[in-house]
Amino acid sequence: MAEQQPNAQLNIEISEEVAEGSYANLAIITHSHAEFVIDFVNVMPGTPKSKVKSRIIFTPMHAKRFMRAMQENIERYEVANGKIQDLEQIEIPMNFGGPTAQA
Repeated sequence: MAEQQPNAQLNIEISEEVAEGSYANLAIITHSHAEFVIDFVNVMPGTPKSKVKSRIIFTPMHAKRFMRAMQENIERYEVANGKIQDLEQIEIPMNFGGPTAQA
């Protein structure tokens, strides 16, 4: 088995479609003993139904590493831009201020 170089550079490519990204304002997280599943959803105002835009599946170890990376990046963001207000501190009406959907 080949040894991995400690300073080996990883070459990562991204397609144009993936680089555009997908907006999500809701994440649903579930887990089993073997994996964590995160479904990213875009919930639109006044619509009763939404679709999962992306699903990411992590091993428990990678889920924990991802959580730590998010914590570190949020801390860096807040140092540069100020504290992010928690959603619990903001009152959001259920219709998000948008028009009511009609068929």
